[in-house]
Amino acid sequence: MGIRVLKPTTAGQRNMSRLTYEEITTSTPEKSLLAPLKKTGGRNNTGRITSRFRGGGHKRHYRLIDFKRNKENVPAKVATIEYDPNRTANIALLHYADGEKRYILAPQGLQVGDEILAGEGADIKPGHAMQLKDIPLGTVIHNVELQPGRGGQLARAAGTSAQLVAKDGEYVQVKLPSGEVRMVSRNCRATIGALGNADFKNVSIGKAGRKRHMGRRPHNRGVVMNPCDHPHGGGEGKAPVGGKAQTPWGQPAMGFRTRKKKPSDRFITQKRVSRNAR
Repeated sequence: MGIRVLKPTTAGQRNMSRLTYEEITTSTPEKSLLAPLKKTGGRNNTGRITSRFRGGGHKRHYRLIDFKRNKENVPAKVATIEYDPNRTANIALLHYADGEKRYILAPQGLQVGDEILAGEGADIKPGHAMQLKDIPLGTVIHNVELQPGRGGQLARAAGTSAQLVAKDGEYVQVKLPSGEVRMVSRNCRATIGALGNADFKNVSIGKAGRKRHMGRRPHNRGVVMNPCDHPHGGGEGKAPVGGKAQTPWGQPAMGFRTRKKKPSDRFITQKRVSRNAR
């Protein structure tokens, strides 16, 4: 999927670009796989804002995605490739031989008319799903489960993929998009191939109004706030931070590790590659 740079006919379009959407085959979603989606405005169940600068945005329906891929040994045909407003990756509508319809994440190379199969006898082709123990080493995969039967949780964003690098007893080692190598149960499922829509990260938003359509409100800098609202605030005129960068709650904002120790850390065999080291 390519990128189209808009002509600067207006101030907002001067630095704007859009995807060309050649892969999309229809703009009408499957009604039986839609669900209502209520906006939260960044608030939790008690009404407190836990995610700042959220609100507004275009009204959406949620697409019910099959992350579990547990319909085994039933062939399906790709009916459409569709845009999903709730995620960066595109989705594909499958028509199964028994009449059921399901959405899956669309990998690169998947086209309308292709046959998809999930289970032990599936081929190593994009879109096919099976347990990690049945996948050859070195295969590029996505939508990887962390617990058998729970549904895929890893490598689900546009253009991302993981790689199966080793098998050892009841576990296999999977290299994640961050560079982290993690042990996962050999009975977990994954889907073959890398996800499509890889050019998504190269799109230039171009104007603030386009962000508002996505539900993102203006993000205020700490240096323009008062001291009671942010550690960077206050001072006469335009003042620098004056110390180490901090969050609004006084926690160091740069170079400070916020990840806490978890029981699942024992499954990490190699930590992720830092952005500065790439």
